Amino acid sequence: MLSDCLAGLRVLDLSMYIPGPLATMWLSDLGAEVVKIEGPAGDPMRVMGPVDADGTTAFYKLANRNKTIVTLDLKTEAGQRLFGQMVERADVMLDGFRPGVLERLGFGEAQLAGLNPRLITCRLSGYGGTGPFAARAGHDVTYLAASGMLAANGPAERPVMTYPPLADHAGAMLAVNSILAALLRRSTTGKGATIDVSLTEAALSWMAGVLTIGQRWGGPGREADLINGGAAHYRVYRTKDGRFAAIAALEDKFWEAFCQAIGRLEWIHRHDEPLPQIALIADMEALFAGRTLAEWTALLEPVNCTFEPVLEPHEVPNHPHHRARDFVHVGEDGIVDVLLPILMEGARVHTRRPFTEQGAETVLAGWR
Repeated sequence: MLSDCLAGLRVLDLSMYIPGPLATMWLSDLGAEVVKIEGPAGDPMRVMGPVDADGTTAFYKLANRNKTIVTLDLKTEAGQRLFGQMVERADVMLDGFRPGVLERLGFGEAQLAGLNPRLITCRLSGYGGTGPFAARAGHDVTYLAASGMLAANGPAERPVMTYPPLADHAGAMLAVNSILAALLRRSTTGKGATIDVSLTEAALSWMAGVLTIGQRWGGPGREADLINGGAAHYRVYRTKDGRFAAIAALEDKFWEAFCQAIGRLEWIHRHDEPLPQIALIADMEALFAGRTLAEWTALLEPVNCTFEPVLEPHEVPNHPHHRARDFVHVGEDGIVDVLLPILMEGARVHTRRPFTEQGAETVLAGWR
């Protein structure tokens, strides 16, 4: 079963906000036991945004499904003693502190290896553990700025931030991948590992093509390239009712099917006009403004021309494809879980459970 892949694996999560908690939740989806260590003040995500009646935000609840929350003050002798005992028994630790924090608390690389030489430690930070930015503060938008991704996205007038935060989620994925690779190596060597993952570089790892364009030809200018808005056949258009429609007819056959469906055969030869296709974009804007999104959907959905209506977030859970795949679950409390979207031999991960809170001694008693 997919949810048993990491059964018996013990993970310590020392992270906050989105990236680390998301990474460890995905590990829990695969069967790992995740214990999240929080200081006396707790994870700021508990109260960042609208809080429920219990004083906790839906966002914190989402990112910490399946976990056991333990409050420990790592600045005290008692907290360090209990944490050390947990390290001795853990398989993986995700360190979401800024570089150097755990070392100052007495849990540097050498100390951790002494406690548990099989421990896999993934250090997940904004800019990585080395280099001039190692101790620099930041959040998703600044990581994207440093990676070049922010400059590459948005309309010609200005860059646009991604939402949800892209570097945070890309970093979580990269952390999981690296942890799984280290676990595979440990299975043959018995050795632990120390991993350095940067949120900035997680975004940067998606940028090779864009950086190559910049290096060779300059740019790419926003709304000037083939897939960033410069092509009329790969773009988002406003409809008559103020909604939006997406078309991605990169291939000639899809563009031809689109032109036939709208009765504009004279547009077929315009597919490869020089970029940016300003005149054709204007013609397409006028075209889409003439019908509502529902009308465009009725016309183009039966046609294999790479058209999709732009769904509003509240519409997504009821989309027939998402209902059929069954990864989106809406709870009675209005919290929407998106399960780890993997099928293994037809099996999916278990439905997530809410987080629980326990004392460190209780967790350790179960780990003996």
